[in-house]
Amino acid sequence: MTPNVPVSPVSIAQMNWMQVEKYLQADDRCILPLGSTEQHAYLSLCVDNILPERLAWQAAEPLGVPVFPVLPYGITPYFRAYPGSINLRVNTYLSIVRDILDDLFEQGFRRILIVNGHGGNTPAQGFAAEWMADHPGTQVKFHNWWNAPQVWAKVQATDANASHASWMENFPWTRLEGVALPDAEKTGIDFDHMRLLGPSALREYLGEGNFGGKFQRPDADMQAIWDVAVAETRALLDSGWAE
Repeated sequence: MTPNVPVSPVSIAQMNWMQVEKYLQADDRCILPLGSTEQHAYLSLCVDNILPERLAWQAAEPLGVPVFPVLPYGITPYFRAYPGSINLRVNTYLSIVRDILDDLFEQGFRRILIVNGHGGNTPAQGFAAEWMADHPGTQVKFHNWWNAPQVWAKVQATDANASHASWMENFPWTRLEGVALPDAEKTGIDFDHMRLLGPSALREYLGEGNFGGKFQRPDADMQAIWDVAVAETRALLDSGWAE
């Protein structure tokens, strides 16, 4: 469970094993959120955990689909010089994802929506397709919520200068109490150069950690983006599965 977020009734934390067994008699869907514990400038180190888990809860609640706890560590080697950022090696990470999917399959889940909150976890997307091919009758959707078509269009319509640790990840539930944010817009990041830097050099180049954009926008803008994200995620969970 992520900090400062009320627990949803569809969270596995609110169920016992008998309730899950009963659910599986009628439905075989579930959501697995993937996150990362890493620097997000002035925001919580757990931004990438808070957002996919909360999004999964809100998308699943009207449908009654269970949501497993977010996997709170991901692939983030480039941020190792920022204290509090924890990296898993790619092989380790994919082994963990495999074990989780194997157990979900063994227990009877056949339609799995992965809600990913961190771009570095992309190797899991290719792995999920491979795993699905090895488990006939199982369907896995991999959803990068922040750059899904409808959400990304809304972000771009709001402010095209948006990236990691900028305003686009600054929701009321990812801010830290008592932490003031700069009233400024960050520009000039050379992404091609940045990709060539090791952890220490990257920290020196980025400073606080924002990849580009303002640090904050009005809450009304953020809620409008969030509403699109919930609707887009719910639609993936509710429809589009192969018969």
